[in-house]
Amino acid sequence: MFSALEILSTLLIVVAVCALFFAIKWQITHALLAEMLHQQNLDAQRVVQPKQAFDPELQDLYAAKAQEARDLHNTIRRFIPKQFIQHLAAKHESDLKVGFADEDDLAILFVDICQFSHLAETLSPQQTLNFLNSFFLRMNAPIHANNGFIDKFNGDAIMALFDHPDGSEHDKVMDALQAAIGLRLALNLYNKHRENSGYQPINIGIGIHYGPVIIGTVGTEDRMDTTALGDSVNIAYRLEGLCRNYHADIIISEQVVLNLPPRHRMTFRILDNVIVKGRSQGQKIYEVLSHLPKQQQIIKLAQEKEILTCLSLRKQKRLGEMADTASSCIARYPTEPVFAQFLAQAEFLTRNPFHENKSGAINSPLI
Repeated sequence: MFSALEILSTLLIVVAVCALFFAIKWQITHALLAEMLHQQNLDAQRVVQPKQAFDPELQDLYAAKAQEARDLHNTIRRFIPKQFIQHLAAKHESDLKVGFADEDDLAILFVDICQFSHLAETLSPQQTLNFLNSFFLRMNAPIHANNGFIDKFNGDAIMALFDHPDGSEHDKVMDALQAAIGLRLALNLYNKHRENSGYQPINIGIGIHYGPVIIGTVGTEDRMDTTALGDSVNIAYRLEGLCRNYHADIIISEQVVLNLPPRHRMTFRILDNVIVKGRSQGQKIYEVLSHLPKQQQIIKLAQEKEILTCLSLRKQKRLGEMADTASSCIARYPTEPVFAQFLAQAEFLTRNPFHENKSGAINSPLI
């Protein structure tokens, strides 16, 4: 039998040995961890600084990862225009978060294919996609060449924004107008290609407005999208839709006209005073003529006096005289559709006087 003192001495020896063992183990583990971390740091330095590395495998790894990062960066750029990132995340793309917003005055341009639904009915889904991609390819260049960027492709429509870097409002509206003229020229070339290939030509409508726009991000953290919002976007969209009513190629708002530089060379004429859907105030709209042949520009500019007369008579509620003036102009200018529009307005307002507006503007859904 062991005495209590012997048992206590034995336990103390065991405890001391265990403590010594764990101390030695901790020292060894600590040394190993330190060495491992040191080695990882050296490996990282080799990957980050391949010029100082001697291991060709690490150099290849670095090159592959760097290329992968560049490819991913370029892919993201295709989905998110760099101008959006410059507005919302000035430092780095990783700063982009849901709910970020920035407000700025921009020129907004909408372009849409006329009668696209009828055309799509004659095409298979694959043919429709091929046609749209071919169309978008040709419309892209004039926008980018004039300091614009495409916000969205929406069906057959394009929404583009013009924010001239370090430029004034004059620069922004001129960029948008030059892009619109470029789009019409690109359309002419595209239609020649279509005709040579046995396809029918197409037509487009273009609407431009200038005003405040909210650029922001919407969605969730794992599914985010950039967008442009505001009353100005709605106006530009509605102006493009009015191109069909007036058979006009390019319609611009009064805000675009007011922000043109003093010595601009754009040619345009007043077209109407309308209340577009979603607004309560009238909006003077203008038809751009600069892309048309010179003789056609002269003829259309000569009709501006009669257009102003019709608008004045409508504002004064002298609808009978408005109808007579429009009818006379139709006889004089049989190929000009704007006067047929005025005649229809006069007849409609005569039957429905409650649609008259004190400012002389007419609701666009009626026209």
